[in-house]
Amino acid sequence: VWMYDETGDTYAFMNVDISMNKVMEDRMEFLRVVLVAIVVAMIAACIILVLLVNRFVVNPINQVARAALQYVSDRRSRDGSDVSAGARRTVADDGAPEHSAISQLNIHTGDEIQALSEAIKTMELEINEYIQDLTSVTAEKERIGAELNVATQIQADMLPRIFPAFPERTEFDIYATMNPAKEVGGDFYVFFLVDDAHLAVVIADVSGKGVPAALFMVIAKTLIKNHAQNKDCPGDVFTQTNEQLCEGNDAGLFVTAWMGILEISTGKFIFVNAGHNPPLLRHADGNFEWLKSRPGFVLAGMEGIRYRENVMELAPGDTLYLYTDGVTEATDANQELFGEERLQAALNEQPDLPVDQLLPKIKGCIDAFVGEAEQFDDITMLGLNYHGKGDKTSD
Repeated sequence: VWMYDETGDTYAFMNVDISMNKVMEDRMEFLRVVLVAIVVAMIAACIILVLLVNRFVVNPINQVARAALQYVSDRRSRDGSDVSAGARRTVADDGAPEHSAISQLNIHTGDEIQALSEAIKTMELEINEYIQDLTSVTAEKERIGAELNVATQIQADMLPRIFPAFPERTEFDIYATMNPAKEVGGDFYVFFLVDDAHLAVVIADVSGKGVPAALFMVIAKTLIKNHAQNKDCPGDVFTQTNEQLCEGNDAGLFVTAWMGILEISTGKFIFVNAGHNPPLLRHADGNFEWLKSRPGFVLAGMEGIRYRENVMELAPGDTLYLYTDGVTEATDANQELFGEERLQAALNEQPDLPVDQLLPKIKGCIDAFVGEAEQFDDITMLGLNYHGKGDKTSD
């Protein structure tokens, strides 16, 4: 330090010696205090932050999680056990259980957590409504399924299924099968004795699938059989049936059908075709060939149609094979049809088989061709073997 007199001249100076170690020690002490203060402040801030996060984030999230788990537990116990009416949980009008864990959530954080809580409350209501709807739909589906099972049995009972159908008659053998694509089908076959001297044979296919086709099938089968039992000729049977089916046919359904009446003693066979697939005929010791005839219009397609009859003679040993388009239109995984050529070839592999063995063999050929592909149409077949004069030895 310099010292000056009144004139400004230096008359003395003073020098102070300070230890740098002491200065550095003081500096370090200050830094330690500052660091400790900073650490304490950071710890305090972290604790406060943790408490805030725990209160406003973790706790609400845990509440939501516990409520969700409780909802699942309540739902499982309610759906998985039968409890008495007094012990059942009260259900509100909106389908959600009263005082459920989710409905009691009371989160007011003003942020996304509150939005999540409200969304879960809404979700609970929608889930309960969905479960109620699903339960109703499932119950209705089960009811319909049970009714369809009954309808399937009723439809099966309407068709002749006991074979041999006429064990006391040795002039002919007849056999038929039907495999519907759905629970009930639109195909049908029927055969019956008009009188002791005549056998009627019918095979038909109603357009469409399922219940509507099955109902229309019942009507068509009943009309055809009733007219045939009145001993009308096949042409008149189809003409009258067509007129009645056209009445009130607002659904626009129609029927392809083939009918023949066999004079058992002579083999005279009068038949009529209403837009149906042509059958195949095998003469004794021969192969199956197509029985071509000019088909008439489908039944229920147009009023005023008159159906033309055809006549042929069956000889002892002859076999007639009738079918619906579900046979030739059976489709494999590559969308290839079974087709008429494969059908004829399958029939001619063992053409002399009895009809009760021939039809299952053809069904086996169809199944082998189709494989795992879904069946889209009813598969119906009928086989008639004529022996004549009550003697099967001619076959």
